[in-house]
Amino acid sequence: MSSLLAPKIALARGVGALSRLGGGGATSVPGRVLLRLEPRALALLAERLPQGSVVISATNGKTTTAAMAASILTRAGVPLVHNRAGANMAGGIATTLIGAARPGGALAGELGLFEVDEFWLAQMVLQLQPRAVLLGNLFRDQLDRYGELEAIADRWAAVLADGGRRAELVLNADDPLVADLGRARERVLYFGVEDRALAMSGMAHAADAKHCRRCGAPYTFDVVLLGHLGHYRCAACGQERPRPSVYAREVSLDGVRGARFELCTPAGETPVALALPGLYNVYNALGATALALSLGVGLGEIAEGLQTAQAAFGRAERVALARADRGGGRGGGGGGGERELRILLVKNPAGANEVLRTLALEPGDHDLLVVLNDKVADGRDVSWIWDADFELLAPRVRRLTCAGTRAAELALRFKYAGVERERIALEGDLARALDLAAAGGAQDGGTPTPLYVLPTYTALLALRRLLVARGDTREQFS
Repeated sequence: MSSLLAPKIALARGVGALSRLGGGGATSVPGRVLLRLEPRALALLAERLPQGSVVISATNGKTTTAAMAASILTRAGVPLVHNRAGANMAGGIATTLIGAARPGGALAGELGLFEVDEFWLAQMVLQLQPRAVLLGNLFRDQLDRYGELEAIADRWAAVLADGGRRAELVLNADDPLVADLGRARERVLYFGVEDRALAMSGMAHAADAKHCRRCGAPYTFDVVLLGHLGHYRCAACGQERPRPSVYAREVSLDGVRGARFELCTPAGETPVALALPGLYNVYNALGATALALSLGVGLGEIAEGLQTAQAAFGRAERVALARADRGGGRGGGGGGGERELRILLVKNPAGANEVLRTLALEPGDHDLLVVLNDKVADGRDVSWIWDADFELLAPRVRRLTCAGTRAAELALRFKYAGVERERIALEGDLARALDLAAAGGAQDGGTPTPLYVLPTYTALLALRRLLVARGDTREQFS
């Protein structure tokens, strides 16, 4: 079969090269071509990995969790085949395996580390036959594409009971829908947060999993930590949050700069300082830790890998804009010099609320560029912005630029959140919006303050292309 697959891989690579020459991306095209030529290509290539595969899926944070896991496993000396570009459907994963394929049937790597889109998880588990499956969370996202959360949970449960029954499960104990998937399994490793000092005053109105999946009765939450993540129990049937064996305590959140916590595991305890912000990244780190433990990685290597993990693009990424007065009227005033962009992806209410919660920890007033698109990969329905708690940050907005295909709706949402009309600028074109938002960055004549950019998914990709074209950053994946 290796000899029959080789010419198909070569053809797929050629198509990818032509796509790049034509200015298109090549993170998925070669894989889609290969799967047309050989529908079993994923399974055939995955069989060549000496240490097998692991998969990571979630609504929020899977790219960052995979990046953290990659940092840990690389530190442990494990050669990886990893879809680090974030192309997480069948074509993207197949493209990653094509890139690792070598003459004679070998792969340039021993363990497959694959981030997987939640809608594609079932197909990927059946084909990759992973040794471990990490499921981080389930939040409402792109209802026009995914459907309700319970429907996704049912699909996940079905595949884990079928093709994924041999895999070890790594599950978030604090997410009721995710935790429930491990109730009848023996090989399950749970992770969660045990710091009650982080508890919110109540359940956010955007919270999703409020009712027991078994009996339908409402959960009682003793602690609410993030969206519907927390410590819960069902008074009707007695089902409750599993006790995690990997958990964080003494969590300290330092705005957009990072987070610290005590990491507790069956292998011991150790302090961890993340260079990534927010409680959501503490959860990502716990998931990566639990996955690494399931693969036999030591605690020291885990801590070092977490502390050296870098932001995946657009997830708390920092980019220094060149001089604001460079050609084309970029910036204009603001004291000149470089201005730092801090890019924080937002794509659903839960994720947006955590970004807003993180920004609220930063002192002073903020300049924001928020970009809302409604393309297929974003979800056509943008009504979710009314469930995001922009009111939390509204009193601290100094200047707001709204951009994207749904810029007008976004501006209206911020107006209702309480941002004064004169502080809001509306600009549908991304390049002009970036110039407008980057201008006048200095407060009181000092060093330019950061510009916080909150883009949806396709807006993030467009922003990165713009920044690369302008020379402000380089392409991360070539």
